[in-house]
Amino acid sequence: MDSKKINPFRHEYFLGYINQVFPQYVKVHFPSSVLLNGFTHYGKEFNGGLVGSFVVIEGSKYGFLGRITELLLPESERLSLSEKAFQTSEFHPSGKIEILLSFDLYDPLTVKKGLTTYPNIGAKVFVSSGDLVQEYMSRFGVRIDEITNAIKLGHLVSSPNINVKVNLQSIFGRHCAVVGTTGGGKSFTVSKLIESLIKTGNKAILIDATGEYNGKYEGLKNINIGDGESVFHYSQLTIDDLFFMLKPSPRTQTPKLMEAIRSLKIASLCDGENLKFDGKEIPVDSGLIKKKGCNKKPYEVFYYRNIGVIENGMADFDFSKLTRQLNEECVWDNGITWGDISQNDVSYCVSLISRVNNLANTPELNQVFGFQEEKKENDITDLIDDFISVDNKDDKLLRLNLKDVKYDFQVRETLVNAIGKYLLNKARNKDFEKSPVVVLIDEAHQFLNKSIKDEYFESKPLDAFDSIAKECRKYGLFLCIATQMPRDIPKGTLSQMGTFIVHRLINYNDKEAISSACSTANKNTLDFLPILGEGEAVVTGVDFPMPIIMKFDKPIEEPNSGTPKLNIN
Repeated sequence: MDSKKINPFRHEYFLGYINQVFPQYVKVHFPSSVLLNGFTHYGKEFNGGLVGSFVVIEGSKYGFLGRITELLLPESERLSLSEKAFQTSEFHPSGKIEILLSFDLYDPLTVKKGLTTYPNIGAKVFVSSGDLVQEYMSRFGVRIDEITNAIKLGHLVSSPNINVKVNLQSIFGRHCAVVGTTGGGKSFTVSKLIESLIKTGNKAILIDATGEYNGKYEGLKNINIGDGESVFHYSQLTIDDLFFMLKPSPRTQTPKLMEAIRSLKIASLCDGENLKFDGKEIPVDSGLIKKKGCNKKPYEVFYYRNIGVIENGMADFDFSKLTRQLNEECVWDNGITWGDISQNDVSYCVSLISRVNNLANTPELNQVFGFQEEKKENDITDLIDDFISVDNKDDKLLRLNLKDVKYDFQVRETLVNAIGKYLLNKARNKDFEKSPVVVLIDEAHQFLNKSIKDEYFESKPLDAFDSIAKECRKYGLFLCIATQMPRDIPKGTLSQMGTFIVHRLINYNDKEAISSACSTANKNTLDFLPILGEGEAVVTGVDFPMPIIMKFDKPIEEPNSGTPKLNIN
């Protein structure tokens, strides 16, 4: 659309004059009530009533786009109100207009960020063209030198004939949160966003907590976790991830566990050969380092020569040998040599050894992390690597279905955090710069703001996605969280969300969480949240100069989020 040919101030759409100016809003005086009667008859884009509709205000240098939020009659005219009198223009209504944005008077499509000036008293108010509003929305989040690639997501609630077409960069470019109570249309919105990403040639990873996104999306690669077919092999976990599950006590068990892991890595690197140096030798038997009665020198020399591989932070060792190696670590430390077995150390490590055995023999954990098997080709990390590859042009959506993952032992939280940490490390290595990826987490309150406590009740946070929200936007890894309880999302994560798609919210704490995290969601807009209908939402954020109250279109692939019906016979 050529901005030079746009005239936002058309005489036949005239409404009234500004008579009061405040920092957040202005008041308008309508010279005749007949103007209000004709308001809904200027064209199809203006149907739906006056309150909530868009208007433009003519200034000296700038124009202003606003939304009418209130309509009233002077006190002196209310008592004589009747249908006949109203239609014979005997009344002079006034209204309240929320100022949404300002634009260059001579280049109307150039939006000014922030309100640096206000309309003057006596400025004219006109009904806004639907095309103008639609054009503004399509340019949100797009720099002047960029080509807009807007995609239709739905239409305005106040004007159903005005489509909402936005650039996906404005939605996901600074992370996104989709929130709303059950039944508000949150799942449908997520599915619509997924379809929009696919349609525009982008890639997305969906963490499906309940298995409801089982549609046949274009370019879908589906991974079912928890059924034994695909696992996130423990060797791809970090040492911290393993500690989350083993919960070693910090003073006695943690040092022994770290030493046992180092020893198992060294045993793997030396490929069954004994450790030798300067005539001294440490036996390596069945993948175990036998420290009892040996000189430390061969161990230390080998360790420092291979410290980069050993201290890589990954759990890439033979987990099946961990309990036996822990027993080998329970020896006296004599400085230069290791002595006999220390019974005190053995007693300290009994509970840790029990947890290791329990971890290796728990079916729920083995189905996800494969503690009793070697790493296979269908490992989830390999599938993620293949999906995000620049050479992979066919796959557009990687769905990680967690429906069969058990809720016991905090395995779901640990798994999702491990996936997040894996993606975080990939982002830090700049693997997403040439092929950006959006990670969508459904039911995010199940996984974020979680921690694991050890036997001494010390908390270890599962904060991988918090780190992604804070640092990965510049690396091309974008986050989209969907939740019905925003109050349970970490404040640090919520504050990093640049865009909010807010469906119906009733709970006070949920509304306050959104209000504190989203500065552009002013009081007038938040007042709409409890009365939004199904599929309706307030879209607001850093790249949206004004909040948009819209109804999302139904996605082609509808999620299976229905509620089972009770028997009423």
